[in-house]
Formats: sequence, structure tokens, C-alpha cells
Amino acid sequence: MIYSMTGFAAVNRELPQGALHLELRSVNHRYLEVAFRMDEVFRPAESAMREAIAKQLNRGKVECRLNFTPSAGSHKPLAINDTLAQQLVQLGQVVQELSPQSAPLSVADILRWPGIMEAEGVPQEALQEAAVALLHEALGEFAASRGREGEKLKAMIIERATQMEALVAEAAPHLPRLRAAYQEKLLTRFREAAASLDEDRIRQELALFAQKIDIDEEISRLQAHLQEVKRILDQGGTAGKRLDFMMQELNREANTLGSKSIATETSRLSMELKVLIEQMREQIQNIE
Repeated sequence: MIYSMTGFAAVNRELPQGALHLELRSVNHRYLEVAFRMDEVFRPAESAMREAIAKQLNRGKVECRLNFTPSAGSHKPLAINDTLAQQLVQLGQVVQELSPQSAPLSVADILRWPGIMEAEGVPQEALQEAAVALLHEALGEFAASRGREGEKLKAMIIERATQMEALVAEAAPHLPRLRAAYQEKLLTRFREAAASLDEDRIRQELALFAQKIDIDEEISRLQAHLQEVKRILDQGGTAGKRLDFMMQELNREANTLGSKSIATETSRLSMELKVLIEQMREQIQNIE
């Protein structure tokens, strides 16, 4: 399956102490970048959560939001983490000795320190375990969301590739006629401009020029690249970078086709191909 880097999932879980709400959202990004927005109580579980995300995702900018809402009557009196508070006070004294001009830690500074306040009776380890389990549940929905979006992107790209194949197939039979007509046109001009020159030499030069403007090779490569695009899409998996490379190859052939243009038909073909390539490229930026 082809996966989009754009996805969203939201899950909830009711606990005796309250409710957990977790959201996953992502957009396209060159690499995998994960950001967490959650209370400090869940920070010890961040490593496990980050690892779980990395196992399923390869690219994308992912944001994980985790909120805990205590249930009515579950509020417990707050207490200070004595050990952490003592460490902060001691470290503050050391800093004062090293830098007397620095401001000492205030009571407000200490109370705002992550982890300094604890809710008595709230099982933090249980909350952290529940958060990791909830993330795994969200990742299932998240993968389904990205998969649905990826299938839409796949269908659109295949449609454009099929249009390109049709354009190339339609133009290919006319290329020999266009080359012959262009060569005859040049030959007439040469005869008019240099009646005294050797006509065999003129024909040799025209033959060499015809080789330079021959686009059969570009047509063949375009067809091969389009087949490879469809093969990559059918294969599935992490395909974004490979497809992006194929867009570069297709664009190169379309540009060469335009530079060798000898008639309005080939110029129009090159332009139409590049429009379709650009449409595919925009969508491929969202594929993992």
C-alpha cells in the first residue's frame, strides 16, 4: 500500500483517575520528525512512544498531543517533591557562588520546575503505561488514515501517467512524417541558397542533423519511465523518494523533447507532458 505523509487520528481512554485524549497529526517532511505536546507526568514514557512511532513511520513531521483530564472527585492535594526541591536549592547556591551577579531562584521558579509538584495518590506509572497503550491504538487508526489518503494519491498519479502514455502513443506514429517533412523543407532551402554546392554533401549534412533531432530515444525512455512509475506504485511501501527521482527523469526527457522540437506537434507534446509531470510531482511530495 502507498501511504501519504498526511494523516490524523484521535483516541480516548477512560481511566479511574480521569480521561486520556491523544491526537496524532502529520504533514509531509523530508525526514521523520516527531514532536510531543504533553504534561510532564508523561515524559518518562516519551522514549517508548517515540520508538513506537519510528517503527511505523519513515518520513513526515508528526505531532503527538496527549492530555489528561482528571475525573470529578479524583483531585488529590498537591505535594512538593522534597528530593528534587533540595537539589534545586543546592544547585542554586552553587550557581550563586560561581556567578554572584545572577539572580537567585525564587519560590515561583522552584514551583514551576518540571516534576516539582506531585499529586498524591495518582499512579503515574499506570498513567504512563496507559499513554503508551493508547498511542499504539492511535497508530492503527493513523496508518489507516494515511493509507486512505495514499490510495487517493496513487490513483491520481496513475491517471496522469496513463494520460502521458496516451499522449506519447498518439504522437509516436507521426514522428517519421514530421522528420521527413522537416528534412525536405531544409533541403529546399539549401538548394535555393547554395545551388552550386554538391547535393550529396547537402544530404549527408541533413542526415547528420536529422540524427541530432531524432526523438525516438526520448520517446522510448519516457515510456520506460512511466512503466517504472506504475511498478513502484503497485509495489507499495516507502515509495516517495523513488517516485520523486522518476519525476526528475521524466522531466529531463520532456525538456529534451522540447529542445529537439521540429514542429508545433512535438512542442505541444513536450508542454503537455511537463504539465502532467508537475501535477504528479506536487502529489508525490505527500507520499512517504
